[in-house]
Amino acid sequence: MQCPHFDAGECRSCPLMGVPYAEQLDRKQAGVRRLLDPVAGTRAPDGSDLWLDPVPSQESGFRNKAKMVVTGTAESPRLGILDPRQHPKHHDGSGVDLRDCGLYEPALGAAFPAVAEVITAAGLTPYDLGTRTGELKHVIMTLSPSGRLMIRFVLRSRDQLPALRAAVPALLAALPTTEVVTANLLPEHRAVLEGPEEIHLAGAPTLPMLLNGIPLNLRPQGFFQTNTALAAALYSLASEWLDTTDAASVWDLYCGVGGFGFQLAEVRSHDGGRAGPLPAGTERTVWGLEMSADAVAAAQVTARDLGVQDRVRFAVGDATAIPTGRAPDRAPHRPTEVPLTGGAGEVPAEWPDAVVVNPPRRGIGSELADWIQASGIAHVLYSSCNAATLARDLERLPGYRPARARLLDMFPQTEHYEVLMLLERL
Repeated sequence: MQCPHFDAGECRSCPLMGVPYAEQLDRKQAGVRRLLDPVAGTRAPDGSDLWLDPVPSQESGFRNKAKMVVTGTAESPRLGILDPRQHPKHHDGSGVDLRDCGLYEPALGAAFPAVAEVITAAGLTPYDLGTRTGELKHVIMTLSPSGRLMIRFVLRSRDQLPALRAAVPALLAALPTTEVVTANLLPEHRAVLEGPEEIHLAGAPTLPMLLNGIPLNLRPQGFFQTNTALAAALYSLASEWLDTTDAASVWDLYCGVGGFGFQLAEVRSHDGGRAGPLPAGTERTVWGLEMSADAVAAAQVTARDLGVQDRVRFAVGDATAIPTGRAPDRAPHRPTEVPLTGGAGEVPAEWPDAVVVNPPRRGIGSELADWIQASGIAHVLYSSCNAATLARDLERLPGYRPARARLLDMFPQTEHYEVLMLLERL
């Protein structure tokens, strides 16, 4: 893949642009193993290679989400990024239009012209970074696997909200696959993407994201992996690995909209996969914990849609608070109170057979790692976007040994990746 914006120095979001894709994969695998082999070793417990071959992605046309800075004028808006050739402290607010970026899924890229036309028709004034005037800061768009769209307009205030609301019917007519339209309010002059207040303008409250046959739901401020195909591969791989164990209960920490949790809620059939002790169709109990109230609300919708809300439950809370809320004792007992919201009640009274952790780049940290180490939980699925913090966390888990590991190339053209590792209790 090659990009004219990269060649012109207008965008540096893809530092590996122009590097042959096979070389990108080799470079990422080598970098990850350089960090993890000294801690994890190189062999699985059965003597085979610990590391499977990387899971590749499409080189282009894979990204399901666009986070576009809006610059220019209402008559001629630019959707893309701020010009990276200027110093951030002295930026004049000019932008680079990236509507032709090759990373976006084709259906997402095809929707940009209609969005730009609505900006013009509504007279939405792009926010000027230098003068701190104007209203429209960002447009955030997400494409579902079925081709449905969520479109969000991030505004500085409510001043132009009536004009935007009046233009929504034209947007829906131009883009009939649109499922959700919202406005988000970000009054502060800060380098963030969105504010806390979301205003529903049209359509459904959630965007259905059908993944591996599971109808996940995404609310406007919820998180979802930006590479749909690789997200499906990640959740399927986690299911395949856990299904080789006898785990009948799972805690999904940092659960998001439930991507791991719903995939692991049932033992599944896997073509060519090693059969485990539990037959396909065996139901598991799942408890998920997530800081984002939007994500938890979406996960609870999915649980109700699937009729599994009695055994697949979610709460809003901080995974790192669990160690201070419970003693490391596997005996069933009523837990010490942990601050939770979202309708799932307390932390379950019994430890699970397996824990999934999918933390941000900082990793799970010392307290949560120490809690897992002391808990005696049999299996840990660790999904990491940062091998350096994964290596640090593994050093805090001496009671576990890596059983399988694989890199998934979620982010072609960049140095970023996802690593999934299955840990077994010694």
